[in-house]
Parts: sequence; C-alpha cells; structure tokens
Amino acid sequence: MNDEPTAQPSAVVVTGAGLAVPGLTGPADLLYPTDGGEPFDPQTALKGRDLRHKDRATRLALRAVEPALRDAGLYGPDGPRLDGARAAVVVSSNTGNLDSVCAYVDTAARHTSRALSATGLPQTSTSAIAGWIAGAFGLRGPAVTLSNGATSGLDALHWGRNLIAADRADTVVVTGVEPHNDVVHKLLGAQAVDGAATVVLESAAHAAGRRGRARAGWRGHDRGRHPADVLRTVLDPGAGPVGLWLTGSPEPDRAHLSRDTPLVALRQTLGECGGALGVLQCAAAVAYFDGGGDGLVLATAHAADASAAVAFTPPRTAA
Repeated sequence: MNDEPTAQPSAVVVTGAGLAVPGLTGPADLLYPTDGGEPFDPQTALKGRDLRHKDRATRLALRAVEPALRDAGLYGPDGPRLDGARAAVVVSSNTGNLDSVCAYVDTAARHTSRALSATGLPQTSTSAIAGWIAGAFGLRGPAVTLSNGATSGLDALHWGRNLIAADRADTVVVTGVEPHNDVVHKLLGAQAVDGAATVVLESAAHAAGRRGRARAGWRGHDRGRHPADVLRTVLDPGAGPVGLWLTGSPEPDRAHLSRDTPLVALRQTLGECGGALGVLQCAAAVAYFDGGGDGLVLATAHAADASAAVAFTPPRTAA
C-alpha cells in the first residue's frame, strides 16, 4: 500500500533553478553570501562551437538552462532526461535581440541589403532565444516569448503554469534574460544585469511520478494596473504569512504587508533586470526554501501602467 500523498492534478511546482549571472555561482547567491564554487564568468563561459552564430542573450540563456535542468534531476551525462514532446519553453526578454536588430538596420541603411549576413538573420527574430533553447535541449512542446516590460518575467512564469494546467506540457523551462551592450545602455541609460535565470516548472503529479523534488509550490498570480489591487488579490485571507518579499522596487507600498517582512530588491545588487526579474525572483524563492525559509515568498514587479505578483509556497505544501 502506498502511503505517499497524491499530488493534485492541477498543482504546479518548481523543481530546478539555474543562473548565468556574472559573479554568482547559483540561486543562493541572490540572497546569501556564499563561499566556494566557481562564479559565472562570461568571458570564458560564452564561448565554444555550440555558441557560434548566436547573440549574447541567447548565449546567456543557454548557459542558464543546463544547470536548471541538472538541478531538477532532468539532465545527466547523456544530456536531457525528459519527454521532449511534453516539454515547453517560455522566454522573457525585453532587450534580448535589440543589438542584432539595430546592427541589421544600420548595415542595410549604409550598404543596402546585399551586405547582410544570412547567419545573423535568425537573431533578429524575437523568438530566436526560445528556438535555440528548444533545439539545444530537445524541447518540442510550445515555445513562447514574452517582451512586455517590467512584469514580463512574472508573466512568463504564469504562462508556463498555464501550459501545464491546460495539459499542453508536463515540464516547462522558463528563462529570463537581459544582455548588457551599448545599444541596451543607450536605451535604458543604466547597467543591465547582463545575465540569465532559468527555472523548471512541472505538474506536481509529474514530478512525484519521477520522484523529483519540489523546491517551491505555486500559489497564485495576478496582473493589473495598480500594485495595491494586485497584492490584495494574491494575498487573500487564506494566503498565510509572507516570509520574504522579492520586489522590483527598494521602497514598495507595504500597506498589505507587515513592516517586519524581509524585503529584497534584486535590482539594487544586479542592476536593471527587465524581463529577467521575475525569473530571478523565482530562483531566489527556491534558494529561500532550500535554506529552510518558511511562509510564502511574494514576488512583485511594476511599472507605470502595469503590476504583477506571484506567490510561492514552501515545497511541503505544494502537493
């Protein structure tokens, strides 16, 4: 007789997280000072035959996917260990291929279209990053790219969760990436994170069936115009206490949360995170629960015209 709890069919869990952020060794570095391990060095990590003819954002993204799959127990010496037909990709990036697009436009303007290189053409598509990830890791399910501003990363997680809930996939690789280059700096006027984060979402039943370890549970997502309304929806009366607040702003409105709730603003340490923010926040939630953290983890992002929030539960309550 099997005494293990049965996972709810609609439940979604996070089973892995990986980073490709300069100077960081893994998700724990987002929250805690750690010793040991080799920090990610883009000067050496973004080279090799498999990275030729790819823009910087794609190279960063590919370098974040493998450690996330490995962390989830879905990557071994022989490569990915999953059903590619039931595995999807969701990418969030606001400026990922902006330098490639500008370079093509400049070349065409100065030298006509005859001077354009066919090998660089794929990088001008907003879906290029998702396509390269899918091809490199054999993920043959839906491939989606979001580029919708500050909330993009949290929205990408929500899209991944919906693909699982709609039975379009058992596993979803969600990647947030923002490169730093001259074009991005001119647009933003600030230093971008120049890195990528990937998390692996699975249905709780699928993870339990392969004896995978849930690292965080999914409680809910909301998106709207006003931060207060979004928080009110996500933190409904049954939500329980918040143990950590991951925010895009160092001084958010605490009207719906205790002033004692620990707050971490990743933009302060990493720079402008853009579409990578929500996925970085999810990776930080995994690190928080791995370190014994309790209560909900609340992740929020907002801009002048939109706000989003996701609440994660401790892994023991995910099923």
